[in-house]
Amino acid sequence: MINEMHKVFAQIFGTDSTPEAFFAPGRVNLIGEHTDHEGGFVFPCAIDFGIYALAAKRPDNKLCMYSLNFDKDYNSPFEILLDDVHENLNINRSWVNYPLGVVSVLKSHGYKFNSGINILYAGNLPDGAGLSSSAAIEVLTAKIFSELESFNIDGVTAAKFSQEAENNFVGMHCGIMDQFAVSMGKKNHAVLLNCSSLEYSYAPLELGSCRIIITNSNVPHSLVGSEYNLRRQQCEAALADIQRVKDIKCLCDLTLDELDEYSYLVSESVNLKRAHHAVSENARAVRASQALRSGNLKTFGRLMNASHVSLRDNYEVTVPELDILAKLAWNMPGVIGSRMTGGGFGGCTVSIVEESAVKNFIESIGADYEKLTGRKAAFYTTGSRDGAGRI
Repeated sequence: MINEMHKVFAQIFGTDSTPEAFFAPGRVNLIGEHTDHEGGFVFPCAIDFGIYALAAKRPDNKLCMYSLNFDKDYNSPFEILLDDVHENLNINRSWVNYPLGVVSVLKSHGYKFNSGINILYAGNLPDGAGLSSSAAIEVLTAKIFSELESFNIDGVTAAKFSQEAENNFVGMHCGIMDQFAVSMGKKNHAVLLNCSSLEYSYAPLELGSCRIIITNSNVPHSLVGSEYNLRRQQCEAALADIQRVKDIKCLCDLTLDELDEYSYLVSESVNLKRAHHAVSENARAVRASQALRSGNLKTFGRLMNASHVSLRDNYEVTVPELDILAKLAWNMPGVIGSRMTGGGFGGCTVSIVEESAVKNFIESIGADYEKLTGRKAAFYTTGSRDGAGRI
């Protein structure tokens, strides 16, 4: 891909400068879904698929960007003066809002740009699948500016800035998990992240004869246009009700027993369901990471399955297609566990599958899913890799 990108870069931006190459992976969350914005634990890993970029300085103050994935109908790159990037800016060429958001955040934190930059992006992450293409392009952009402008932004700060860009510029009030996993991923490891304190530790991702398979339902998900923000508001309302008598900062400060004890305070039953998912999923994430560290894959798989049930019944962010994929996987020999991954409302499942069962998993589930839904699923066998940076 990089060789082809060099040819396109020269065609679009000229040959006056030699660009440098960067990569940011996507991520898959093994367990711990919709706990990050409630101050809980998540357990993701960076994956082999992601977004590449070629970038070079230019002598003026322009930011010029082109995407091989999204700009095929455009004859020229998107151009803007760096001085004209501000928080309230929103561009119809929608993908550019993610890197522009990072530029806006960098400016708000006092970083000064000494030159313009040409950037060519190209990725192999399926769009809308819930594998964090938005976080990948945000962190990738932060890394590019950090390297070319010598900002020396560390990985944790790059994740924070990227989350801020998505929250305040794009308008999607996500937690920090996606950006953190993309920025701080480690090959052959998953990361257990406390989203309240940002304390983290790596766990060896030693699956033995098993493989990680991501199954794309091909139901596109758009978190900005979904009920994602409503789910957050419902959790915040439950938290505010409980805070009237209990001194906590976030829902995941509670144990399940404590949530049951204070459940009478939550005025809306639907808000209690959302809170129950967050608190129970937080406990599952910790238990699952412990199971993986000790090599207990059966327990890990059972917790994955329970996570999907809670996301379906309590948080209500699955769709029928995701439920079908999970159920098909649960009933198949050789599957350790399977669950929806990502924000929901479409996207993917993640499954742990014995290597000897992978071929049958893909063929059988692919055929049954198409028969039941009329859609074709896409399958990705992946490993874990390092986070974003220069390549």
